[in-house]
Amino acid sequence: MPTTPRNRLGDLERVVMEELWTTADAHPEGRTVREVHDVIGVDRGLAYTTLMTVLDRMAKKDLVRRERDGRAWRYTAASTRAELTSESLHHTLGELAGDKRRTALLHFLDESTPEEIDELKAALAELEARRPDLAG
Repeated sequence: MPTTPRNRLGDLERVVMEELWTTADAHPEGRTVREVHDVIGVDRGLAYTTLMTVLDRMAKKDLVRRERDGRAWRYTAASTRAELTSESLHHTLGELAGDKRRTALLHFLDESTPEEIDELKAALAELEARRPDLAG
């Protein structure tokens, strides 16, 4: 599976997505570039135009949705954190074939804490309960 722009976030894109995700409930209408800049840009010393460009590119990658609000755009995350993480994991694992995928999964699990393993077991049990075709 080729690398798509959507499943590879740069550092600034990740920070912008975190801002949109964490403020989504308080601002379901979305955030303007100015509002994002006031939170992220000022602390990082970024120009307003830098964030404007980043958000425009993120819209073209379908990472964010935007709607006109007067002369400004309001941006919202196009997917949840969980959905985007899942897409990235599927993409990464999809690049590996057969034994390489299994080896990567085992390496990941080997580095996991007992609590993380318990969470994975619970998630698998929940999935099997929802999808009987997977039980067995």
